[in-house]
Amino acid sequence: MYRKGIKQLLQWKLSADRKPLLILGARQVGKTWLLKEFGNTEYRQMVYINFEEEKQMQALFVPDFSISRIISALEAYAGHKIEPAETLIVFDEIQAASGGITSLKYFCENAPEYQVVVSDSLLGMALHEGVSFPVGKVDFMHLYPMSFYEFLLAMGETGLAGILENRQWDILSLFSNKFIEFLRYYFYVGGMPEAVAAFAENRDWQKVRKVQNRILLTYERDFSKHAPKELLPRIKMAWKSIPSQLAKENRKFIYGLIKEGARAKEYELAIQWLLDSGLLIQCFCTKEPRIPLNAYQDLSAFKLYHNDIGLLGAMSKLSPRTVVEGDRLFTEYKGVLAEQFVIQQLRLNEDFAIYYFVPDTYSMEVDFIVQNENDEIIPIEVKAETNLKAKSFRMFCQKYSPQNAIRTSLSDYQKESWMTNVPLYIIGDYQI
Repeated sequence: MYRKGIKQLLQWKLSADRKPLLILGARQVGKTWLLKEFGNTEYRQMVYINFEEEKQMQALFVPDFSISRIISALEAYAGHKIEPAETLIVFDEIQAASGGITSLKYFCENAPEYQVVVSDSLLGMALHEGVSFPVGKVDFMHLYPMSFYEFLLAMGETGLAGILENRQWDILSLFSNKFIEFLRYYFYVGGMPEAVAAFAENRDWQKVRKVQNRILLTYERDFSKHAPKELLPRIKMAWKSIPSQLAKENRKFIYGLIKEGARAKEYELAIQWLLDSGLLIQCFCTKEPRIPLNAYQDLSAFKLYHNDIGLLGAMSKLSPRTVVEGDRLFTEYKGVLAEQFVIQQLRLNEDFAIYYFVPDTYSMEVDFIVQNENDEIIPIEVKAETNLKAKSFRMFCQKYSPQNAIRTSLSDYQKESWMTNVPLYIIGDYQI
């Protein structure tokens, strides 16, 4: 299995101003695998501690933050000497160790020679509980579910993955049927590494669904274990409402779908808890396609997508038969899976600001509007089928004349005078 995160870790290792690295991401997205793979392939040795499992080590940072004492304790735990240039120190689930996050400040200031990587599935929630965070003393990296490109590699489709990596759009149409076939698989399997591995092994649909349901159960157990008791019922209700929220023609989040009469002030903290845990993706509405987009956002209007398309399908009881029956997968569920796919691929580029567009007049709506690293404003229309009619999208382009406009669909790659049709399966690798 290959993850692009390995490249980011190598860049961190070679950085002249390297700080302790904090990897953030929801549970089950592959943080532990990535850290162990990096340590085993790029270092002579590794000291790995999972603080949730090694309870006797949870008090490691309690006495003080003396790095010499901490290193001595780690050497005793590992049974070998720690050589700064040759040893990777990995603290997994560091939120379970009292003072673990704070210790990173002292590694940065007093012992920068040590190469320390930590992971945390619950940092967002911990910060709300008053954990002291070492601002400016750590580097960050986010890990998300596997991209479509990574999925292709896991499936052994190196040729298709190579077309995406090398952006060989001129030969795309030759392989469009094969790309669409694997896109259907991805819509069902998603990007959770355990589900992908199960599917890659023997394409066992039922095993994939069992893995997905187990992950969803793990998430719900986290709610009960880590969420404030007063928020727990609201977190569960907000979480379970996501499939019905996205099934609407207008996917704007409606509190009344959680519970009749529900109001924002009752559920805002519950939703924030889910966002902090990495389980949801929030996309705000912007009223004007101007730079910066966040200056024109409407904080009361947003959409909530799942963190993974496969888990969304599992929550929605999507049948494997829908995948086998081909195009039906892209037409059922009102195109929400296509939108979920697009935002899941777009957010892998952390330079993007991603919104959707509805003006004050409500005269049109554009599925996504992106501000890229060059401060270009790019509208993106998502079409789940080959029916490419998009009245609002054309109105937007006629009114605002964007330099680049993208319609993503199952149709072949094609540049037109006013927009570019980009196949769904390349949207994550297309230069936006």
